[in-house]
Amino acid sequence: MARVVVDPITRIEGHLRIEAVVENGVITDAYSSGTMVRGIEKIVKGRDPRDIWAFTERVCGVCTTVHALASVRAVEDALKISVPKNAELIRNLMFCAQYVQDHVVHFYHLHALDWVDVVSALSADPKKTSELAQSISNWAKSSPGYFSDLQKRLKDFVASGQLGIFANGYWGHPAYKLPHEVNLIGVAHYLEALEWQKEMVKVHTIFGGKNPHPNYLVGGVPCSLNTQEVNAINTERLNHVGMLIANARAMVEQVYIPDLLAVASFYKDWAAYGGGLKNYLCYGDLPTRGYNEPEYFKFPRGAILDRNLNEVHPVNGHDKQEIKEYIAHSYYRYNAGDNTPLHPFDGETELNYTGPKPPYDFLNVDGKYSWLKTPRWNDHAMEVGPLARVLVAYAKGSTEVKDLVDFVLKKLDVPVTALFSTLGRTAARGVETLLVVGWMKEFYDELLKQVKGHEVSTFNREKWDPSTWPAEAEGVGMTEAPRGALAHWIRIKNGVADNYQLVVPSTWNASPRDAKGQRSAYEESLIGTKVAKIDQPLEILRTIHSFDPCLACAVHLYDPAGKHIQQISFQ
Repeated sequence: MARVVVDPITRIEGHLRIEAVVENGVITDAYSSGTMVRGIEKIVKGRDPRDIWAFTERVCGVCTTVHALASVRAVEDALKISVPKNAELIRNLMFCAQYVQDHVVHFYHLHALDWVDVVSALSADPKKTSELAQSISNWAKSSPGYFSDLQKRLKDFVASGQLGIFANGYWGHPAYKLPHEVNLIGVAHYLEALEWQKEMVKVHTIFGGKNPHPNYLVGGVPCSLNTQEVNAINTERLNHVGMLIANARAMVEQVYIPDLLAVASFYKDWAAYGGGLKNYLCYGDLPTRGYNEPEYFKFPRGAILDRNLNEVHPVNGHDKQEIKEYIAHSYYRYNAGDNTPLHPFDGETELNYTGPKPPYDFLNVDGKYSWLKTPRWNDHAMEVGPLARVLVAYAKGSTEVKDLVDFVLKKLDVPVTALFSTLGRTAARGVETLLVVGWMKEFYDELLKQVKGHEVSTFNREKWDPSTWPAEAEGVGMTEAPRGALAHWIRIKNGVADNYQLVVPSTWNASPRDAKGQRSAYEESLIGTKVAKIDQPLEILRTIHSFDPCLACAVHLYDPAGKHIQQISFQ
């Protein structure tokens, strides 16, 4: 038996430690630990509720806009504030822009290198690479000369002994299966996506003033619509948004999806690994008839239990019996006792570190071992994220989702059960990116129609004055971050935040066991995975990265020592 430690496992935000027990080359147990503490809830207490979005948005440098959206919705829910249609459309456009940019970045920069062997690309034939690229897509950058030049740049990297952004990979690992030419295509598009993604977020800059951390506003959006005004969202800026959407659609349809299908076709055996939990939760989003009417969301709301696609359970963020957070294995204390779960309206953030002093070899998994709390829906461990969203929409009969999912399954020649896997989770992200980039155009066209009809309101002033607020109020803002179900809960008392709690996607997926010993999504997904080389646990990376782990919003402040540990150890 060996205990494998990967710390940190993320390629982006966050400090996630995975410990896996490997017996005879197979993972038999796993533990997920967030290694930093978050304190946003304590920071915003006592503040004006209308300002809190600016604090919560900075919980992360990636999922910035959705935290602001959840925050303003929580306040709007508490104070019963509705927003104009234009504001909802602009929020939808900002939401979609983040999804498209985030999912493309995830595939190429956070997950693809688990499947693409960068060093293998040095052996590719540029002419064959060009022929292959042109056979799967009409993307312009696919000539033999283009791939030849790229390969020379890559060879210079390797010859210098400095792989730069491609350093620290398990290149040459026996689990890599792609032909040299597919690897070269993957590296080329990795670099192209780096350039493209910084353009896509200009949608946030246009509507929100900047990126990251675009501006938001309780009651609407902080921008005005006026086609003739230089300081407003005018004709020039609206046209620029249209161009960005068109470019995004080309990137998704001609680069991302063809690459995803090409890579997946060589790894269909991964439809048997990484399924983990059988329960899925989605809050839904992208309203088409107002935020308070989830039956008209593009992403429908609901929960699936035991992979039963014939029944979708309703979800209610106000019901204190549905969502509760446990801390049996988390570095917190509750006044009512550590085995008493709390609904976020009544949530507490009292730090209580009882773990080993860094540096340490292994977690104390029998006690508390993570800075993440453990949320449960009706006491069920739930997976959240793209797979959950696609499954809930599929089960609720969304024609456009079902048609696209069936197309991908047929293209890969795998059954619908393949969705419940590492491969399925990765494919689901691509499916919803195709959907979202199309929906983005719909919202854009609708906004143009509003402007042409001289409907330009973007803010509702009603109830903006705190003197009109009730003495006490509670609200929840629910949305879907790219990584899954996200909600903020607020209790307002005498005009300020009396309590504020966030339950974020990585809290659902990456949390430790609950009081009953039930594993959460990350931990459960690793069980049964084969590991070829225990000192190069590439297989662990593949499954955990398929969730797109981002720990910053789940854990946020360094401990006083401020020390990171990066290690892979085994015994």
